[in-house]
Amino acid sequence: MIIIDYIINLSMLSLMVSTPLVIRSYLNLKPLKQLRFWVSLYAGIVSSLLVSLSFQDQGYSYDIRYAVIILVFAYLGPGAGMIASTFALTARLIVSDNWFPAIVGWLVVMAVFIVIHKFTIHFRPVRRYMIFLCSYIVTYIITVPIVLNIIKDNPLFHLQYLMFVSIGVLIGGLLIESYEKLYRIIKERKRMEQTLEESESKYRLIAENTSDLIMVMDKEHAISYFSPSHEVVLGYKVAELEKIEIYKVIHPDDVGKFRETITKIMKNKKSLPVEFRFEHQNGKWIDFESRCMPVMNDGKSIEHIVIISRDISERKKSEEILLQSEKLSIVGELAAGVAHEIRNPLTTIKGFVQLYGKDNGSNEINNLLLSELERIEIITSEMLSLGKPQAIQLNRANLCDLIDHIVEFLSPQANMKNIQFSRSYLGADFFITCEKNQIKQVFLNIFKNAMEAMPKAGHIDIKLQKGIDGECIISVQDEGFGIPEELLPRLGEPFYTLKEKGTGLGLMICHKIIKQHNGTISYHSKLNIGTLVEIKLPLIN
Repeated sequence: MIIIDYIINLSMLSLMVSTPLVIRSYLNLKPLKQLRFWVSLYAGIVSSLLVSLSFQDQGYSYDIRYAVIILVFAYLGPGAGMIASTFALTARLIVSDNWFPAIVGWLVVMAVFIVIHKFTIHFRPVRRYMIFLCSYIVTYIITVPIVLNIIKDNPLFHLQYLMFVSIGVLIGGLLIESYEKLYRIIKERKRMEQTLEESESKYRLIAENTSDLIMVMDKEHAISYFSPSHEVVLGYKVAELEKIEIYKVIHPDDVGKFRETITKIMKNKKSLPVEFRFEHQNGKWIDFESRCMPVMNDGKSIEHIVIISRDISERKKSEEILLQSEKLSIVGELAAGVAHEIRNPLTTIKGFVQLYGKDNGSNEINNLLLSELERIEIITSEMLSLGKPQAIQLNRANLCDLIDHIVEFLSPQANMKNIQFSRSYLGADFFITCEKNQIKQVFLNIFKNAMEAMPKAGHIDIKLQKGIDGECIISVQDEGFGIPEELLPRLGEPFYTLKEKGTGLGLMICHKIIKQHNGTISYHSKLNIGTLVEIKLPLIN
């Protein structure tokens, strides 16, 4: 029967100790104010319950209330221990008539525990409750059988009781330490999960809002991640890109270079830069400047390659514009110098040819010489206009009037070639600030080029409309031979021409004038269909 009573008491102790610890482990409760006080009250109730479960042997009661008191002293200190032990003593006095040994034993044990607490305050709880347990055993042996002379002739009785209390302390301490460790593990795991989530959130915020394009490539050259910025730059949805093989959207001329770069990274395990063209959803190619960085695993082998790319299309255009500007500057200086040196002997030669014609009568050879000399003079004038700074006087002008003036000027020549001009003005007023003669020169060159592209008649459609950014769009469409698409980027380069007797300076001067007026000029052409020239100039209110 005693063993059954032991098991019941120890089971109740285990249940009462573990219940609040389990609840604390799985519920995210806010810490209670004055936690020590409330725990000491709970410990007092538990010890009182254990007193009520005490059993009799040889006229004395067995209970393990002191197991709870020892644990409270070890973990919470003397204040909480005194509250819990007071509850236990009160319960003991209620169920038993033998008050004297209970009170004396309680006073001695409390005094010993308070003294030991001062010397063990910096010890760990496990070490402390073992010291408290040993001191309780020594105090009990001295006080109960020796001083109070209780069952002095039956040491087995005291040994059973002390083992009973010791097992209770060990079980309670083991439960507390186990659940404290579990609680710390759960808390640390939650903290790590929260830290990881915050870290992922920060990186996701950066990746999803940066203008750079971030790709993650695995060892098999498959892309496992595309940043959302790809949708803005390339027009594809991320889900669409994940289904496309990366090499199918890289320009065929750049695939070899890209593969070679990835192979070098895999071999040398060092980051490398690479430039390649990526296909937009609408079919155009976008220039990318990329930095490919290897990501190592614990085995020091490459697990992934992070590719951070930037759209450098605008930078490429700026570099081309800068290069073109430098070309214009150099060619202009060279042309001006050459034209100046040519003009003087040219004037002399032309004068003597004219005198010779007057003295000997004009003939076909003389007229041909004068015609070619005039052509050379026109070319030198164009070359001078490239290099010589010109005084520009800006005035307010209506583009409709300027175009009408040039069309009227070219109409006789157009009629002779059976070429028709059609004008479509989507509005009445298209006012710009410009140097009128220079803008006229641009229209004159563009219209003459359109006429020369149609030696066997045709139509030239001139359209004027307002753009969305406060600009005017002048479109000139002819029905000529057209220009191969690969040659369009070269239009406007110095001395580049598609005409047999052209110099390439006319369009170059047009580009220069349009740029000075903060405008742009572009070309669209198809062979045997015609060419469309678009000029954009800023309007004024």
